[in-house]
Amino acid sequence: MDIWTTLKKAMALYPEKIAVVDGKRSFTYMQIGERAGALCRFFQSQGIGTKDRISILEVNTHSFLETYYAAAGIGAILCPLNYRLSAKEIAFILRDCGAKWLLAGNYFASLVKDILDEKNPLEGVIWIGEAPSISMEISSHEYENAINTHSGHFQPESIQEDALAHLYYTSGTTGQPKGVMLTHKNVCLHALGTIAELKLTDSDIWGHIAPMFHLADAWATFAITWIGGRHVMVNRFDAEVVMATIERESITLSNLIPTMLNLMIKHPRVDSYKYSSLRIILSGGAPIAPELVRNIMETFGCDYIQTYGMTETSPYLTLSILKEHLRDLPPEKQLEYKAKTGRPFITVDLKVVDENGASIDPDDQQVGEILVRGDTITSGYWNRPEEDQKAFHKGWLCTEDLAVIDKEGYVNIVDRKKDMIISGGENIYSTEVENVLYMNPKVLETAVFGVPDKKWGEAVKAAVVLKDNEIATEDEIISFCKKHQASYKVPKSIDFLSELPKTGSGKIHKKALRDPYWPK
Repeated sequence: MDIWTTLKKAMALYPEKIAVVDGKRSFTYMQIGERAGALCRFFQSQGIGTKDRISILEVNTHSFLETYYAAAGIGAILCPLNYRLSAKEIAFILRDCGAKWLLAGNYFASLVKDILDEKNPLEGVIWIGEAPSISMEISSHEYENAINTHSGHFQPESIQEDALAHLYYTSGTTGQPKGVMLTHKNVCLHALGTIAELKLTDSDIWGHIAPMFHLADAWATFAITWIGGRHVMVNRFDAEVVMATIERESITLSNLIPTMLNLMIKHPRVDSYKYSSLRIILSGGAPIAPELVRNIMETFGCDYIQTYGMTETSPYLTLSILKEHLRDLPPEKQLEYKAKTGRPFITVDLKVVDENGASIDPDDQQVGEILVRGDTITSGYWNRPEEDQKAFHKGWLCTEDLAVIDKEGYVNIVDRKKDMIISGGENIYSTEVENVLYMNPKVLETAVFGVPDKKWGEAVKAAVVLKDNEIATEDEIISFCKKHQASYKVPKSIDFLSELPKTGSGKIHKKALRDPYWPK
């Protein structure tokens, strides 16, 4: 079981089918396979082989998809890079993983120049697009030229399923970034799991909307290819561009994060487009308010599935797919389940435990930490044995996510361990407060976190972004919250912002909001 096999299968069964649509360009599966094979031959001509590391700095394009497969074909290890990071941060990752070559979109020329000014291990750069005129002391090639000059038969390397395929570096919000190691088996088994869970077929058209450097989207590269579906590239997120692309390309499903969906359903032109092709919208990366789920389903007229996972888990751990008998429940009760974190993914063993390691009661009330294990779980972090020891306990990965579980086996995350607020001895879960804030019709985005308080230890604070042309006061927002929840959970203060800080994957970055209030 190796990644190249998923493309080989599609080439054999769907050689003339359009595999990828990228703006005005499209490619069949045979063309994608031949291009990926040519890129393999180029890498081999440069002395890149099994276990060598390659990095890519690119938006969502056909080149990104081809690179995922080219690295797999020669047994190299691909390290996708978050293009929102600084040059120093990227240079650290390149040094840490020992990447020999970097593929980069030419619009990142300035960033690449700054990376090259830092200490790095690179031997060459492949420019996606026309090579920019910047001075380089290492080898430089253009992507299309590399492919055109290395066409011909390619024989993939024989790869063991436990061989390392990818290194995804965590965002580094709690320290230096760590390289999460995923094997061919991790990736392929996860792809098979999604094919089964989501009932993927060759009629599906996937929208690559979340960034392909992040597993929120990257997993679909392999699952959609394996079943001969179509990939549609959206280079970078823009709400109206996404809505127009769904209509034009008849996209059937995609995975977006709540902040993206929130911007789409509240966009003034959301009703100008048709979404009849959509069968599923998946959302992950952060808990979601039930009111937002309702609006998503009403706006797009399709099913909704909440997802939860981690970079360390390939990524899915749960899906909020309804069991058959739950589909007989009234719509409001179904909505409650759809907005939950979900029941365990098909490849995963999952339990929720208390501080003593005992499973909590499935009463939807008792809170514990989610632990997981399975063949889609990472074996650990690149050259970080001390982090492996922290992350695993008796073979179980400790997620640091706090959740409740119900009698049906559906878990619901209430907070991250580090995000839970303890005020006057009471545990306050930020997602619960955020769900109330999202009920306010004036609120576009919000994040809740704890700040120091002399009397209570911590006090609840909310950062709020209002919708365009809306006005609200701090007292007004606090009064709204008091109508819907216990007074000790209500924010004591509100920061009104024009936008909330985001991580590389587009999730709200609570640490950036919280840190200025806490002493160093």
